[in-house]
Amino acid sequence: MHYTRLGSSGLRVSRICLGMMTYGDPDSLEWLLGEDAAEPIVRRAVEAGVTFFDTADMYSGGVSEEITGRLLRKLFARRDDYVLATKVYFPTGPGPNDRGLSRKHVLAAIDASLTRLGTDHVDLYQIHRWDPETPIEETMEALHDVVRAGKARYIGASSMYAWQFTKAQHIAEAAGWTRFVSMQNHYNLVYREEEREMVPLCLDQGVGVIPWSPLARGLLTGSRHRGSRPSTVRSGSDRLAHAMYEDADFDIVDAVRAVAAERGLPPAQLALAWLLGRPGVSAPIVGASKVGHLDDAIAAVEVSLSEEETARLEAPYRPHRIIGHS
Repeated sequence: MHYTRLGSSGLRVSRICLGMMTYGDPDSLEWLLGEDAAEPIVRRAVEAGVTFFDTADMYSGGVSEEITGRLLRKLFARRDDYVLATKVYFPTGPGPNDRGLSRKHVLAAIDASLTRLGTDHVDLYQIHRWDPETPIEETMEALHDVVRAGKARYIGASSMYAWQFTKAQHIAEAAGWTRFVSMQNHYNLVYREEEREMVPLCLDQGVGVIPWSPLARGLLTGSRHRGSRPSTVRSGSDRLAHAMYEDADFDIVDAVRAVAAERGLPPAQLALAWLLGRPGVSAPIVGASKVGHLDDAIAAVEVSLSEEETARLEAPYRPHRIIGHS
């Protein structure tokens, strides 16, 4: 495993981040893995040197945080040996203040997350989305207070427009508050709209990019074909994936398959290797429901692409509408 700084911060993370959304209550969603099924995958990640783990308070109604906390305490000797990230924004209860980025919800949510995770701090506390109903000044001050209280070491953001991210950073800097060190955005070979404004902004400002859905919700694994029926439980029940990607995107999948076959590598490794080589990318957030999925991600860290291979993978790209901000 290789390690890198998260943007220009001093925090060092593994080049692969294990996304913990896959682990939760199987009775709530059929593709979720319970703790016993998740443990061998997380154990393999730890053995391979993965030190970066990402979850959120709304995943499986908080069960993902509970599983994440228990497994990391079990598999690591010390709390300082891993980097733990979680997120706030989406509803976590029925009340009108059980969502969003108000001061009330942010301060309540961090305490609830820490309880579920079984720790006194997270290393990276992220806003899961932009909240149009709360002044960003209120949110940034609340996040600063979370850091000052020792409940988070750093803060990050997730999918939004570049102007929104810029506004948040400017307000924090002007007030002397904590600034975001990371951007968790929707970015992969199939969806590259982030390269227009967000990625250049992050490069300029020293913000680490930690993409979600690096394999386009399984599309870039090469297991699906035009017009074929979903081949996994997850893909068969993932309505969002069908709304996010379209038939034309299979031109890129075909290119990935072709280059992967020439290299004798799984398509997932090629797609992740491309993303790992993009400017500004610190660590793609990879979900794994099987140990083999994780092994592909770990192996991708060692794969280098030639300029010709990169050009072939990128050539079929078509512009997309903005996806993933809501």
